[in-house]
Amino acid sequence: MKWEGEEQSGNVEDRRGAGGGGPRIGGRGIGIGTVVAALLAGWVFGINPLTVLGLLSGGETAPTVAQGPAPPPPAGDRAAAFASTVLRDTEQVWGRVFQAAGGTYREPRMVLFRGVTPTACGTGQSAMGPFYCPGDARLYFDLDFFDTLARRMGAPGDFAQAYVIAHEVGHHVQNLMGITGKVDAQRGRVSQAQMNALSVRVELQADCLAGVWAHHTQKGKGWLEQGDIEEAMNAAAQIGDDKLQRQSQGTVRPESFTHGSSQQRMSWFKRGLDGGSLAQCNTFDSAL
Repeated sequence: MKWEGEEQSGNVEDRRGAGGGGPRIGGRGIGIGTVVAALLAGWVFGINPLTVLGLLSGGETAPTVAQGPAPPPPAGDRAAAFASTVLRDTEQVWGRVFQAAGGTYREPRMVLFRGVTPTACGTGQSAMGPFYCPGDARLYFDLDFFDTLARRMGAPGDFAQAYVIAHEVGHHVQNLMGITGKVDAQRGRVSQAQMNALSVRVELQADCLAGVWAHHTQKGKGWLEQGDIEEAMNAAAQIGDDKLQRQSQGTVRPESFTHGSSQQRMSWFKRGLDGGSLAQCNTFDSAL
């Protein structure tokens, strides 16, 4: 992926130098057992893992007052520069897509942090992996996650990382389109199995939206190199619910899926990549 020298986003906050105490959700401490349960329920790319933690704690996630804007990353930080470059490209792509549809794209902010950090959705922590908070329209990343993605999850490569960023941006696009609110409004009104099924459709749509971004960025810049698409497809495969459950539990329980199988995740990313259109990403009216 030929990203060096490309424009970087001005919407990146670097909180990695800020201190933080133990994470607390809804006024209660979160122990390691609760975090593990949340990861099994939502794993790496949840709609909002903070919601999972709030429910496991016995209540809704209490809003946390976020701190003021942090400074941008320092010059010479290659990992931060990469994330900022990919974010800028998503801003440009989705700005054009929304404009063509008669709308206006509101850019999210990306927060880089270590350990724990306050968010409008509650206290975020690195153990959750990357996540998007619709309450403050921010993407939260501990960049050390990308080492985990490569070494522990078998998904190396810069475009695998770009796919992760684009997926979280996809959740922001869903928020702007009103999809996030409609799905969250069903929480408590439908069964857990039905909520899981809705979550799968949300996640697969975010995968498809990541593919739409990849389609347009390649068409506009041609910065993808041989093997880049395969890196993204492999990342999608490595984080399928079936693969993660098989690795962590030894069994696969489709009724508990919240993100979709490896095949589904690859298929919907490829669908967005090939079609390049929002219309290709209607997971709610499609057979999965």
